[in-house]
Amino acid sequence: MHSNSFSDTIRRYFQLITFSHTIFALPFAIIGFTLGLWRVSRQSGLGSVPVVKLFLLVIVCMVTARSAAMAFNRYLDRNFDARNPRTALREIPAGMIAASSALRFVVINAIIFIIAATMINPLCGWLSPVALFVILFYSYTKRFTPLCHLVLGVGLSLAPIGAYLSITGAFSLLPILFSLAVVGWVSGFDIIYSLQDEEFDREHQLNSIPVWLGKKRALQVAVILHIACAIFLATAGITGPFGYLYWLAYALFVAMLIYQHSLVKPTDLSKVNRAFMTANGIASVIFGILVVIDIIRQL
Repeated sequence: MHSNSFSDTIRRYFQLITFSHTIFALPFAIIGFTLGLWRVSRQSGLGSVPVVKLFLLVIVCMVTARSAAMAFNRYLDRNFDARNPRTALREIPAGMIAASSALRFVVINAIIFIIAATMINPLCGWLSPVALFVILFYSYTKRFTPLCHLVLGVGLSLAPIGAYLSITGAFSLLPILFSLAVVGWVSGFDIIYSLQDEEFDREHQLNSIPVWLGKKRALQVAVILHIACAIFLATAGITGPFGYLYWLAYALFVAMLIYQHSLVKPTDLSKVNRAFMTANGIASVIFGILVVIDIIRQL
């Protein structure tokens, strides 16, 4: 009985943070990490680099940062979620997880994130509170700006830069290009996802691009952001140590961007979840696998 209760609690927290959505940013973090390995191998070799230790710490940072951000978002939005029919059954408004417990979960994950980042290198340690501020601050932005989608994009875009810094301890153009691509990609699909709540957000004075511009123009903005994403990825491909696998990954990624836009119309939002989860999840995972393999071939 105790075991079942414990497993149920774990399952509820996994649902609270929608753990499956970790696949969006994680492949780009691994790309940043692998690019860091490539850079160091060219400069001084990998002999003294504790690759496995650093990789595990990067994964811990990714999981705890995202867990803190998602749980904080759920905590902060709990009253709105309770009024929205689409979100009323989420863990906090449904009473499955107490608001105070969710907040403790945020604090624990934030502490683990800072400790893990500090264990990577001093630069990552010093920058960890800044990264934490950005990803937590997103949860407030819907209350005062329709550009909240861009803030979410910036939060997730820290993944490739942070992972690159874990290996090199220095900034570089290439991971920044991938981060800019993530900003466009995430902001675009978050606009698509937020179309579902346009009426609710408008009624409760919450901000979003769909509330500001309407569904049709919001979709146009999402298209522009995804075009920008494709441009940054193409620039990264030209700049970096990539071969044919990168361009195969690029073609598939862009095809999935086009596919998700074909699923959603201003007058038909029935396929938003397929566009959000399936198209973006497949795009991210396939892109990440192929690009990492391409980089490893250069080591």
